[in-house]
Amino acid sequence: MDKVRQPAVAGMFYPADPGRLRGMVNEFLDTAVPLPTPLNPKAIIAPHAGYIYSGPIAGSAFKPWQAQMADVTRVILVGPAHTMAITGVAGVSASAFRTPLGDMLVDEEGIEAIRPLPQVQIHDGAHGREHCLEVMLPFLQLIAPQVKIVPLLVGQSNGREVAEVLQTLWGGPETRLIISSDLSHYYDYATAQKLDAATAQAIETLQPDKLSSESACGRVPIQGLLYLAQTHHLAAHTVDLRNSGDTAGSHDRVVGYGAFLFV
Repeated sequence: MDKVRQPAVAGMFYPADPGRLRGMVNEFLDTAVPLPTPLNPKAIIAPHAGYIYSGPIAGSAFKPWQAQMADVTRVILVGPAHTMAITGVAGVSASAFRTPLGDMLVDEEGIEAIRPLPQVQIHDGAHGREHCLEVMLPFLQLIAPQVKIVPLLVGQSNGREVAEVLQTLWGGPETRLIISSDLSHYYDYATAQKLDAATAQAIETLQPDKLSSESACGRVPIQGLLYLAQTHHLAAHTVDLRNSGDTAGSHDRVVGYGAFLFV
C-alpha cells in the first residue's frame, strides 16, 4: 500500500466534492436526534452504508462528540471486513487515510502496540477497497480533525479476541472508539424492525451472546466492545434506530441502522 491509503468509495457512498461532502455531514449533525441531557461517550456504534441511507443515523452517533473532542488525540476505528476474507484483526501499514476533506494520520504507535497479539496482522489488501471505516472519516474530520486513527478490520474472529485488542488500546480520556456496523440486512421493513429492536436490547443490556449473524454485519466487533463495556462499567444508550426504508429506500428489502453511545 502507498503510504497514504486512497479513498475507495468517494463519489459512491458519499460525495467526492469537498464542499458537497462537508455540507452533507454538517446537515446530518445538525439534524441528529437530540439528547435529553449531554453525553460524552467513550465509544459509539455508527452505521456505514451510503450516506443517503445511513448518514442521518450516523449523525446521531457522532453528534454528542461535536463539542467534546478538544482533548482527544486518538480514535480507534473497528469494522467488519467486507471485501476480502481474512483471519483475525487487520491493521494497516499506511501512515494516513485520505478523503476529499484531506488526510487523517494513522496512529502508528497504536498499530505497533497491538502487533504482538497473535490475532493481529497487517493486511493492506483488506483495507484497500473497504468502505466501513472510510465513511466514518468525514465525520471525524469535521468534529475532531486533530485526532490520529487506528483503523482495524475484523474477519474470522470472535468477541474475546477483539476485546483483547481494544483493551490494549483503551487508554484514557484521550482515546475514543468507533465500531462501524449496520444491523439487519435485506429483510422486509416489519421484520427488520423486530430484529433491530432485539439487537438494540442486547447492546443496551451488554449481552454479546444475544447477538447472532442476523443481528449485524459488525457483530464480532460489537461483541468485543460489549465485553469491555462490562469490564469498564459503561452504560449503553440507543439514540437512533431506523432503516433504509425510513431514509431513502423501499420497505421491501431494508438494511437496519443504529446509533449507540457508551458512556
